[in-house]
Amino acid sequence: MKRFTVTTELPVPPKTVYDAWLDSEAHSGMTQSPETASNEIAGIFTAHDGYINGINLELEDGRRILQTWRTDQFEDTDPDSSVEIVVKEIPTGTLLTLNHWNVPDDQAEGYQSGWQDFYFDPMLEYFSNNG
Repeated sequence: MKRFTVTTELPVPPKTVYDAWLDSEAHSGMTQSPETASNEIAGIFTAHDGYINGINLELEDGRRILQTWRTDQFEDTDPDSSVEIVVKEIPTGTLLTLNHWNVPDDQAEGYQSGWQDFYFDPMLEYFSNNG
């Protein structure tokens, strides 16, 4: 199993990013894909039209989200991976650090680039236009 970290900067306050991640409508807007989200511990989420699913494990309001995370590509015997989203205030808005671990070895590279292509790039566009 692999672990990686990816980061991005967004032109809005950390609380805006945090709230959007946990809101179905805003999450769908920022990824430009159908999503369901929850702002409750043990709440279930789906992303990219059901390709991704998981559960909120820990929520630190405006600062940190910890979720289980898996895709349709995981084998039934694969354990869930974990995603931690940490948002921190910087002079230009938010530094988002995403830690992803327990990722199947043969899928890690694709997911690492996928965070950039399917999350961070559209999020920058969304928050630049809707901040």
